[in-house]
Amino acid sequence: MTLNGLLQKVRSYNQDGELLEILKKAYHFSSEAHCSQKRSEGSPYIKHPLAVASILADMKMDPASIAAGLLHDTIEDTGTTIEDIKGIFGKEIAFIVKSLTKLSQVEFKTKKEAQAENFRKMLLAMSQDVRVILIKFADRLHNMRTLQHLPENKQQRIAAETLEIYAPLANRLGIGWLRSELEDLSFKYLMPDLYEELVRKVAKRKEEQEGYLREVIDLINKKLKDEGLPGKVSGRIKHYYGIYQKMQQQRITFDQVHDVLGLRILTDTNANCYAILGLIHSLWTPIPGRFKDYIGVPKSNMYQSLHTTVIGPKGERVEFQIRTEEMHKIAEQGIASHWKYKEKGVIDEKSNKYISWLRDLVQVQKEMPDAVDFLEAVKGEVIPEVIYVFTPKGEIKEMPNGSTPVDFAYSVHTQVGHKCVGAKINGKIVPLRYKMKNGDTIEIITSQTHGPSRDWLKFVATQRAKTRIKQWIKSEERSQSVELGIRLLETELRKHNMSNALMKSDEILKAAKSLGLNSLEDLFVSVGFGKVSPHQVVNRLMPDKPVEEAETVKIRKPVQEQKGVSIKGIDDILYHTAKCCYPIPGDSLVGFVTIGKGVTIHRKDCPNLERLVVQDARLVDVEWQSTGDATALARLYVETIDQPGILANLSSLISSININISHLEANTSTQDRKGHITFIVEVKDISQFRTLIQKISQMEGVIRVKR
Repeated sequence: MTLNGLLQKVRSYNQDGELLEILKKAYHFSSEAHCSQKRSEGSPYIKHPLAVASILADMKMDPASIAAGLLHDTIEDTGTTIEDIKGIFGKEIAFIVKSLTKLSQVEFKTKKEAQAENFRKMLLAMSQDVRVILIKFADRLHNMRTLQHLPENKQQRIAAETLEIYAPLANRLGIGWLRSELEDLSFKYLMPDLYEELVRKVAKRKEEQEGYLREVIDLINKKLKDEGLPGKVSGRIKHYYGIYQKMQQQRITFDQVHDVLGLRILTDTNANCYAILGLIHSLWTPIPGRFKDYIGVPKSNMYQSLHTTVIGPKGERVEFQIRTEEMHKIAEQGIASHWKYKEKGVIDEKSNKYISWLRDLVQVQKEMPDAVDFLEAVKGEVIPEVIYVFTPKGEIKEMPNGSTPVDFAYSVHTQVGHKCVGAKINGKIVPLRYKMKNGDTIEIITSQTHGPSRDWLKFVATQRAKTRIKQWIKSEERSQSVELGIRLLETELRKHNMSNALMKSDEILKAAKSLGLNSLEDLFVSVGFGKVSPHQVVNRLMPDKPVEEAETVKIRKPVQEQKGVSIKGIDDILYHTAKCCYPIPGDSLVGFVTIGKGVTIHRKDCPNLERLVVQDARLVDVEWQSTGDATALARLYVETIDQPGILANLSSLISSININISHLEANTSTQDRKGHITFIVEVKDISQFRTLIQKISQMEGVIRVKR
């Protein structure tokens, strides 16, 4: 891509000469700012912003967006300031560039915290101007397209982040082509062997079925003409990561995936979509349960289409997607397909539907100061499919799949959620853990004397509900801990014939600060939780007596537990790793303080943390330090076809990459003739474990493998 090539692209949809001059100015400014910099592969750095601008031009973005794309790295990577950008290019472009610039002046404890805070900054800006995220998408896409030039560990980290955050977000914003490309590129670097195998298998099936699909297309074109129905029929190929996901979710092999190749029919009106559907069903037998009407009930990302699978000629399954040209444009471009700016990034009503969920999250995040929590909340919003339920007044409400009446109650109002005691679905009382279905009419029953239950965290699906419940429980537990702490301290004071008046004195505040606590309330909470003993506090109130030796004794770790975990920089403390999630080096960790037992180390994605994380006062920061050849235990589940030699082959493979098997359990299910094997293995770190998973997933006879 060159400047002239970029300008030619933009001229194809925008002839405004004055705006094109801004692009020239932005290009020359960026080129000068980055003149001494090189990309990883050695090319001039300006190639990257130019490629980003080109992707934005392909999306037919406005010149301000493309100019910001050319300038997006100037503040972060050069001596340019935001004032320089504002002075030359104006406030609008300066706001976008600033929103895309990482928080380099702020120090963070961990990389994850830095990533989360930068992501939060970008999303908050996106809620004001959606162009911020569209430029970030273009930036990430070009980085993924050129990922081969980076070291393998960086490839893995960037690909995982893309798959976890950016691809789902692109999907939530309805940009189908972008989501597919980001997923496939991530898949390519995270599981290269499996990716290459799928590429070969898809190419082979395409070659085998091309003639067959051509016959079906010719037949449909003839029938459409006979019926006077306008329509363009074309073949489509499911993207590779989509195939992999289907194989994993349905526990099937590639040969059992029937919609690798399919047909798409584009027509002019909604009525003709249904007419063509009727024509196809009159030609071939539809497969029950395989028809989806996303025109009548669109997806949350505005996707509309009719999907059906039929038993076509020669008994082969054929999947059809039927939609209008406008629906196809929206399915591919999403929010970028019909956004129209009034001024300074204000978007039209249609586009606003794409980010209404984000606006809600922005409100919630004011009560969620932790950036990592906010990032998890975003993930929870962008990944799930949705269902549609009705209020008693007949209003339709969109909820994530798996939502319960408690989720619905919190979506109405926080107090409705807190006071929820029951629910009626379609007029009948249901349990609060009931998972709502499409078309349900729901009525919430409340009581003013009721409050949330910790058990709700085990079944609620929405981040909003989880956050509100945790906040309420944390507040209640803190209040209870304050009361308990005061009672324990007063009892201890009486034991030493000391006055309760000390509870409000400067002396006890000094004692609190000597224990690393900033206020009396923090002191009472710590005593109530058991993190500080009343005896420790009273000792500090008795200056004529030495602090007891027991206070300073550190509990030494058993030798077998020294696996390189550092807890807030303290080495000498009792800890053990949780057997529910088997954390290993490279995992994101969290420690949970248990009175009398020290610290239990969990993975941050451990499902058991749901019931522990509300007690934030008991959580501690944990890091895994490198310790040479030390290993940690990890649990691996493998589902296989039940056939002779499969267990021996698995064991041989594991041993071949120098991984020891500490324990295994194996059994078969007689109904479906599948093997279920659980290994406990000793691995050095997450990278070695991922390699193992990848190699096992490629073995013949293996259906599914997971941690």
